[in-house]
Amino acid sequence: MKRIAFNDYEVGAEIPELKSGVIQHMDLVRYAGASGDFNPIHTDPAFANQVGLGGTIAHGMYIMAMLGRLATNWAPAAQIDFFGVKFKGMSRPGQTIRCKGVVKKKKEENGKKILQVNIEAVADDGETKVSGELQIAAD
Repeated sequence: MKRIAFNDYEVGAEIPELKSGVIQHMDLVRYAGASGDFNPIHTDPAFANQVGLGGTIAHGMYIMAMLGRLATNWAPAAQIDFFGVKFKGMSRPGQTIRCKGVVKKKKEENGKKILQVNIEAVADDGETKVSGELQIAAD
């Protein structure tokens, strides 16, 4: 994987986008098994309806993991200094998620070259589901 070079990016530059397939109920069941989060709001449509959610919702960490994949598809893990997100909306089976990032700031501190990147996961209806920041220690 190519390392991220400080001079290769300007403020406003977009990083390569990641687009998910349509979220399937089975994706959520598999994620529950992998994560150990078997809350029925993610896996049991009848239960999710009973509690007023109108159907199952994706795990927030599932959508965050998509942003993590966006980051590691672009930059080597060794260059990622910070990755933090906030959850903004519920994602549901049938939605497609598009993950994207834009360089918001470049700075040098203590001889370290840093790229700060705004990242977000947006559903096909335009609603932001998860957003956050990625910080890269660039070469």
